[in-house]
Amino acid sequence: MSDILVVAIDGPAGAGKSTVGRAVAARLDLEYLDTGAMYRGVTFGVLRRGLDPSDVTSVARVAAAIDIRLDGERLTVDGVDATIEIRGREVTSAVSAVAANSSVRTELVRRQREWVAARGGAVVEGRDIGSVVFPDASLKLYVTASPRVRAERRVADIGGDVKEVEASIIERDRKDSTRDDSPLTEASGSIVVDTSGFSINEVVEHILGMLPHDQG
Repeated sequence: MSDILVVAIDGPAGAGKSTVGRAVAARLDLEYLDTGAMYRGVTFGVLRRGLDPSDVTSVARVAAAIDIRLDGERLTVDGVDATIEIRGREVTSAVSAVAANSSVRTELVRRQREWVAARGGAVVEGRDIGSVVFPDASLKLYVTASPRVRAERRVADIGGDVKEVEASIIERDRKDSTRDDSPLTEASGSIVVDTSGFSINEVVEHILGMLPHDQG
C-alpha cells in the first residue's frame, strides 16, 4: 500500500474523526472509509439474526458470510439499508463485544484493505488503522478530544445528559483501549491532533499541511 495515498485516522469515539475524515477526503479527492460502520454493520446483522453478540463462534460466522456495502454514508447489510439503525442504541451497546472478536477483526481488516486497494487510496478512519490495517499509511493521525468535549458534541447532536454521556464515553474508551485484539492506541509514527477548541476547518487545514505538497 506504500505506493498509494492512504491517510489513517484513529482515535476514540466522538473525537470528530468522521467529520474531519470526510472533509480531508473531499479536499484530496479521495474516497472515505468509516471502518467503525463496518463493525456496526456486523453487529446489526448479528442482532437481526437474534444472536448473542458475545457468542464468539456464531458472530465470527456472521462476519465471514455477511454482505456489507458502503456507498458514501449509506450502509446496507444483506441488502437492507441499515444506515440509521447502526447508530441506534441497540447496536451501540453491542458493538464493543463484536469488535473485540478476533475473527471479526481479521475478516474486516481483509475487507478494508481490499476496499482501499480497489480505489487506489483513501482516507480511512477507525481505531486500529495506523497500528494494524495500514501501518505503512502515507499519514497516520490520532484524532482525539477530552471526554467532556466529546460528550457535549454528542448531546448537541442527539440529546441526553452530558454527565451520563461523558461517563459512557469514558467506559467505551476503557473497553476499546484494554481489549486483547487491536486495542485503541496511538500507532507508532502517528501524529496526535486534539480537536478540543478548534473548528473543523482549522483541524482540516492543519492535517492537509502535514502532507507532502504534491499530495496536499
